[in-house]
Parts: sequence; structure tokens; C-alpha cells
Amino acid sequence: MKKLAVFLCSMALVTVGLGDALAAPQFVTVGTGGVTGVYYPTGGAISKLVNKKRKEYNIRMTVESTGGSVFNVNALMNGDLEMGVVQSDLQYQAYKGLGEWEGKPQEKLRAVFAIHPESVTLLAAADKNIKSVADLKGKIVNIGAPGTGQRVNATDLFRTAGIDVDKDLRAEGIKPSEAASMLQDNRIDAYFYTVGHPNGSIKEAVAGARKVSFVPVADELVQQLVKEQPYYAPSVIPVAHYPGVANTEDVSTFGVKATICTSADVPEDVIYTITKEVFENIEDLRTLHPALAVLTKENMLQGLSAPLHPGAEKYFKEAGLLK
Repeated sequence: MKKLAVFLCSMALVTVGLGDALAAPQFVTVGTGGVTGVYYPTGGAISKLVNKKRKEYNIRMTVESTGGSVFNVNALMNGDLEMGVVQSDLQYQAYKGLGEWEGKPQEKLRAVFAIHPESVTLLAAADKNIKSVADLKGKIVNIGAPGTGQRVNATDLFRTAGIDVDKDLRAEGIKPSEAASMLQDNRIDAYFYTVGHPNGSIKEAVAGARKVSFVPVADELVQQLVKEQPYYAPSVIPVAHYPGVANTEDVSTFGVKATICTSADVPEDVIYTITKEVFENIEDLRTLHPALAVLTKENMLQGLSAPLHPGAEKYFKEAGLLK
């Protein structure tokens, strides 16, 4: 009887252990970008939606501030992140083995859905009389830290405009969160930031004593960039978000889309649940940040160049968004 009792106790402990293992939550970390951009609050908004039903789904989402798109792709591929915000151009390059991933296609990269449009934004000190991209010659320009989307976009624009980054200007590689104060302190003349609007860093720059303005990108340059690269699109910066900026009319430029990506290794049911929760609460998502106000279920399927994750694809078919 004693042996039987010991055996039954052991079995009970094993069963409890298995129950605990089955009940263990699935942790999902979404990599974003700097805290002044739109990536971080967007990741936070998605996490907030999913975490509302954490008991039902047994999923815990956390948001992490990171170095941006290139960092997020690499972290997804290393298994350090489960989801990440990635610019549409860098999603394309990573999957195809171009740019930062030259000759090394990231074949496990998977698309989930697109979020807000991002404009390639060029902000300059008004006292430097920078009215066009060509006027950046001889100036001190922050093109973004290595591994960031804006550095790639700025380089593409300079190449299209026939400007040599190494010879024609003094390029800096600082974070956008530091660029606003450097522009106001007269340490740089202009800076690039590929971002959704409105944006905290740009609001900070516009609110300073030094007058600043958005520099438009000429239509012919936009058309050439759009023709050359499938992930670029014409874009407009709405100046109404920035009282105090020198511009009186909206500014034309080009842009990309921010997309949510994952790895083929992340379980199908996890991505299905997160996608479903986001799409079925799109009205709530729109209210969580001004840059998300333009979201529709249809435009959230644009700009995806890596294969869809099976979990996302399953939901889109169920919802009639994909055949």
C-alpha cells in the first residue's frame, strides 16, 4: 500500500507539472525603434490590444525599443524577437538578399501585415537656405545611424539626385532623438528621418528658437525612385501637425510603409491570434496614435514583399481579404 501511495503521489506531481507546462504563456516580444518614432507606440498599441485578452489567449506581448528595421530583421532571424517593425524596403532587401544582406537572403523572414505609411522627411534650418535636395551640397547633414532605414533612403535619394555622400557633403550618423537638439544647437544643418507623422523628434525641432522647414523632394526624383524600387511610393508631409514650421503648405516627398514581420519559426496559432485581434479591433488601433488613423484592412496588406506567415494568411483567407 505504501508503494502504491508513493506511486500515486509521483503520478500526481507529474500531472501537475504537465499542467503547468501546458499553461505556460507564450511570450511575444515585438521589436520597434527609437522611443520618439511611431514604431514604439505602434508596437505598444498592438501589445495593448493582445494583452487585454491575455488570459483567453495565453499570450503575453511586450514591446522593446530597438535600433530599427535592420536590427529587427536580424533579431527575428536569430530568434531574439518574435515580431518586429520593418520598413517595406528593408523587408524586400532582407528576403531577397540585397543591401545590408547582400548575398545572404533571409529566407525565414515572414510578413504579417502593414501599418502606417512613412515619409522620407528632410528637415533643415531655414537660415541655411536649403530649398531642394541639391542645396544640401556642402552642408552638415545627418543621414541616420548605420543600420537604420533613413540612412538607406537618404543614400537612395542622393544617388538618384547625383550627389556623392562622401564628397559633396558632411554626413553624420546620429539617432533622430538627438538630431532635433543638434539642429537647434547649430551643430548640423539638416537631418533625414523616415517616419510616420506626427513625430516627437520633429515636433521638438520645430518648437525651437531656430526656424526650420521641410525640404520637398522634386517630383522627377520621386517618380524615378518609385520607378526603380517597387517599395517606394509618393508621399506627403502634412504641415498642420507642426505649428511653427516655416512651410505653409504640405510638402511632397516619397516614402515606404512600416510592416510587421516575424520568422517562419514562430507558431502559426500565435501569429493567427495576434493578426485576428488587430484586424478585428482596427477601430481601436486607429485611435491609439495619429499616424495609425489612415489604416484600413485593405491597405494593411500593401507593401508586403516577404511571404505571408501561415498564421496571418489563414486569418486573411477567413476574413475574405485573400482568395
